[in-house]
Amino acid sequence: MDVLTDQDVQKYWDEGYLVLDGLLSPEECDALRDRMSEIIEGMDVPEHCRTQFSTDHDEQLKKQGNADYFITSGDKIHFFFEKGVFDDKGEFIVPREHSLNKIGHALHAYEPLFKAVTHSPKIQQPGIGGEVTPHQDATFLYTQPLGRVMGVWIALEDATLENGCLWFIPGSHHDGISRRMVRTPKGSFPLTDFIGREKNYDDKLFVPGPVKKGGAVLIHGEVVHRSAANTSDASRHVYTFHIMESQSTVWSPENWLQPSEELPFPSLYT
Repeated sequence: MDVLTDQDVQKYWDEGYLVLDGLLSPEECDALRDRMSEIIEGMDVPEHCRTQFSTDHDEQLKKQGNADYFITSGDKIHFFFEKGVFDDKGEFIVPREHSLNKIGHALHAYEPLFKAVTHSPKIQQPGIGGEVTPHQDATFLYTQPLGRVMGVWIALEDATLENGCLWFIPGSHHDGISRRMVRTPKGSFPLTDFIGREKNYDDKLFVPGPVKKGGAVLIHGEVVHRSAANTSDASRHVYTFHIMESQSTVWSPENWLQPSEELPFPSLYT
């Protein structure tokens, strides 16, 4: 991948996202997927921790907000599942490798291959798969001032219109955020709650952001984006993480994700 041009940077600030080709080589993508297969093969998740992941308001409160397994995952490697992959007894009814929505949230800290990608010089330059409803990352990762968080979404396989690529409302990051997910006071239940509600967005405003294997999408923390359910026969594996400009930025103590003594937020620049 070449260095970002001034036009690339301007497009990111104008539209709230940027699709890049060739961040990783095909071989690097395959190595990450192979390592992930090994992690899944050794996966041991107690039945009471088998949590479904969702960005939907009500589903979030029902599934994640009530789960200590989710809110304590910031410095661990935990497993989060698609809907409909367990029977009434909590046993898998699909192959394990097809059951997962995501694995998080500390692969970048404990898995060498993922850590190497996250801290690489490239980053330091500025049929299964459920629907991800429209949302803004700053809802969950709030800073003061806003505009300091960027998602890096790396395609380990081609992400197409058929298998669930990202869709964006260009320029929507200029309109602020409509809701926040916050921790509730200690001892409260559920463990998180929402302030505000997600807006209803016109489907006609969304434009697709397909990306080839090894490419990446840079996502402004306030741009509205979603992905459709993967109804194809092709998987769509990605590695994604967020980076924050720490200078003159306050990470909200109300965010669900907090640095810990065991794992402070690592710096990309030392």
